[in-house]
Amino acid sequence: MKKFLIADGNSILNRAFYGIRPLSTRSGLPTNALYGFVRMLKKHFDAVSPDYAACAFDMRAPTFRHKLSEKYKANRHGMPEELALQLPYAHRLAEAMGFAVVEKEGYEGDDLIGTLASRGAEAGIHAYILTGDRDSLQLLGENVSVILTKTKEDVLYDPARFSEEYGISPDQFVDVKALMGDSSDNIPGVAGIGEKTALKLIASAASLDRLYDDPAKSGASAGVCAKLEAGREDAFLSRTLAKICCEVPGFDSVEECKTSGIDSAALAKLFGELEFSAMFPLFGISPSDGKAVPEENTASLHSPEPESVSPEELVSHAAEENCISVTEENGSVVLSLFADGEIYTARGDAASFAKLLGRGIICHDAKKLFSVFSPKGIKANVSFDTMLASYLLNPSEKNHSIGRAAAHFAPSLPSDSSEVWLVAQIWRILKDKLAEEGMLSLLTDMEIPLSRVLCDMERDGILLDTAGLHAFSDELGRAEALLVQEIYSRAGFEFNLNSPKQLGEVLFEKLGLPHGRKTKTGYSTDAETLEKLRPCDGIIDRILSYREISKLRSTYGDALCAQADENGRVHTQFNQCGTATGRLSSNDPNMQNIPVRGELGRELRRYFRAPEGRVLIDADYSQIELRLLAVISGDRAMCDAFNSGADIHASTAAQVFGLSPDEVTPELRGRAKAVNFGIVYGIGDYSLAQDLGISRREAGEYIAGYLASYPGVAGYLEKTVADAKRDGYTSTVFGRRRYIPELSSRNKNLVAFGERVAKNSPIQGSAADIIKIAMIDVHRRLEEEGLDARLILQVHDELIVEAAEKDCERAAELLRSSMENAYRGEVLLRADVSVGRTWLDAKG
Repeated sequence: MKKFLIADGNSILNRAFYGIRPLSTRSGLPTNALYGFVRMLKKHFDAVSPDYAACAFDMRAPTFRHKLSEKYKANRHGMPEELALQLPYAHRLAEAMGFAVVEKEGYEGDDLIGTLASRGAEAGIHAYILTGDRDSLQLLGENVSVILTKTKEDVLYDPARFSEEYGISPDQFVDVKALMGDSSDNIPGVAGIGEKTALKLIASAASLDRLYDDPAKSGASAGVCAKLEAGREDAFLSRTLAKICCEVPGFDSVEECKTSGIDSAALAKLFGELEFSAMFPLFGISPSDGKAVPEENTASLHSPEPESVSPEELVSHAAEENCISVTEENGSVVLSLFADGEIYTARGDAASFAKLLGRGIICHDAKKLFSVFSPKGIKANVSFDTMLASYLLNPSEKNHSIGRAAAHFAPSLPSDSSEVWLVAQIWRILKDKLAEEGMLSLLTDMEIPLSRVLCDMERDGILLDTAGLHAFSDELGRAEALLVQEIYSRAGFEFNLNSPKQLGEVLFEKLGLPHGRKTKTGYSTDAETLEKLRPCDGIIDRILSYREISKLRSTYGDALCAQADENGRVHTQFNQCGTATGRLSSNDPNMQNIPVRGELGRELRRYFRAPEGRVLIDADYSQIELRLLAVISGDRAMCDAFNSGADIHASTAAQVFGLSPDEVTPELRGRAKAVNFGIVYGIGDYSLAQDLGISRREAGEYIAGYLASYPGVAGYLEKTVADAKRDGYTSTVFGRRRYIPELSSRNKNLVAFGERVAKNSPIQGSAADIIKIAMIDVHRRLEEEGLDARLILQVHDELIVEAAEKDCERAAELLRSSMENAYRGEVLLRADVSVGRTWLDAKG
């Protein structure tokens, strides 16, 4: 039987628009809906392999339903401009993909879908309707199926599946809609009757007409009967509005929808305009000339079956540069090599692969590879890492697995293939793209060498005083219990202190504290709200203390002790691909989140220590982001302040408030400090006012005064936002890009967010790159000088080295030197270095 794929264009575009993060071309054209639209049509075109294909769209003109009811869809907001801009491209894309694009004034896309499906079924052609709208389920029949797109999976409905799920036949579904209505389309239905009752009534009565002949006979209660009678007119109007028209004039045959496949030239041109480089291999077309890639190129894109060989034989197949993947199983190393179009797999000890690892290695996740061989003293010469390359090219993506990277950069590949084969297929694509965007050296000179450093840091870990931390956790537990009783005493009864709803009721209803607007979920009891309430009642101090202590105890008390190994060392896992700015993150445990403010948070650092005969050396960059702001902006006054050794916050206060440095009070310095750091993060007057507890007008004057005092900074902030809007991304001083699609949005809040990101990313990203360079240099120099010292921890702008007492002085000098010389600009970098037996002592 021939097949007919009919796509609901508006439905698919809408789902993609709201389901895919903002994407845009370099010129600012939004493309997220189009990206999802193409992927969805391609996926189901391939699955159905239709003989006929059509994509139906709504038109802006009123339909016959609007003439029946002026309220029909009256509550609908207009199409967002970001989506409206993409609509003409959706028409062109559908046509280029082999779909007949259909629309007709006076009718909705659903009506065209219903008519085409009906005509196809009459001609013995099986129609598959692709939509995200349940209304199309009324069209189900022997020759009509519906592919309903859902968030997690697409569901194929036929009449049997529909009846099993809903308990009625498809042709009864419109009668159910007549009773329950549809608020999204302003179809009234019968007031007070929902879907459950409507299904039950129609299943019993068989139709709306029979139901109204005798509602009680269909099991309707007296109350439901009264609702039915009151809503009789609305019910029959609703049925007319909800029923899809299958007799749209002008669609007497489906022959005009016969598909001849894709128009390669048109599709290649569109993909070029939309900057959909990943789509070319998906469709087997070339971006350069629009001609189809020879069929054998795509037909051969399948992973070969691996051949098991000995380690010696595997090494014999190796070239000067090799794609490999590695796992450990039961104490053995399992290594796979892709060579000459084949996959060879061998099992052995680490040493049996040493000769291979001395050659150029291409892999996915170099840190994982190093963790297998470095402990055995075997160095792997990694020349390319597809995971890190994927991260550099797409830093906002959270998942950089090999399957995900392949799906993004070479979608035509079966992403469930073996790792080594996928690496071999995509690494050149990634390398060319990195070179094109000027980031290849970031991979080879920064990220890959850093992964070796992180591997050693993870293996070494940091010593934890588990006995001391257990005692500290017990102490926190007692303090927590005391606070809970004090809170209950003030409230007058016990309640769930961790329930925002119950806490809100206690604070704002029982105790009568001032509150903001109540929402459906209750009152806000977040930290910002409670901070404002501190002067109102002593219970607030206790609640905030309880939260701090509870979090410390649960997150860093006994939990940390449980993560220590048999030697008492904690081994955090560093993630190179976890942030859009390039900063490292860590987990199990998350060392980046160990509190730095508050006495209790600082006290926690006491339990990270050096073993006997050793010390911890702590080095922390001094105001690195402000120093970079001075360098990148080229602001003369700020550069001079740093180079003279002046207190930058006092200098800023003097500049902004028109005072001499001697006249700056601690309060004014504190306010200048808030502005200094706030400017780096694109702070506005509202946020600054909240931070300082002043009016928005006063905060606005501070910011204006700051920008007037530092015109270079003001110019930089303005230019970096303008450049980001033009290019679609920002860059660090080392060329690391961060794409900011929000800047092309028509949503003012998203644009404002994008502007803050644009102002901050070059600074924060450059700081992240600099500390990575310092880590690589420290690691190398400690090793080259043969010092009994090792880099064990990185937290934001801070590095920690564990060293033998005899090598402490030299290791500290080396650490300071590496950090301060990682980047040379007009303003020199400064690192504060101190030594102690514990992390707390080493912080000074």
